[in-house]
Amino acid sequence: MKFKKITLFTNSKGFAEFGEQSVELDQGSEQARLSALMQSGGYQLRQSPVGFRSEFHVSPHPQWVFILAGQMQIFLQDGSSKIFSPGEHFYSNDLLPPGATFDPTIHGHWSRQVGDVPLVTLFVRG
Repeated sequence: MKFKKITLFTNSKGFAEFGEQSVELDQGSEQARLSALMQSGGYQLRQSPVGFRSEFHVSPHPQWVFILAGQMQIFLQDGSSKIFSPGEHFYSNDLLPPGATFDPTIHGHWSRQVGDVPLVTLFVRG
């Protein structure tokens, strides 16, 4: 059994891109399949009001983003976007390429709160 890990990463050209990876659920029992224990560097909760919108930015460090309430839309440089709803997640790993200076026309993503419910997210550092 596998867990589908949605990823946001920096491709070889320096642009943010969405992808998928599989995480093996090969531990636990038939009633509760578990992955191997993963290390984390702490977590943060965030609440963003209705109307929240960020500027283009890169992830400061690899981190899981779990949507707890509201909806979050992530936009990429190519104009594509994905909406994440409560119970959904992505692994944000679109870091600035080594030696690069941040350029908001090339690097990163931007996000916004969608709908009439404030956005509540849980960030878990990878």
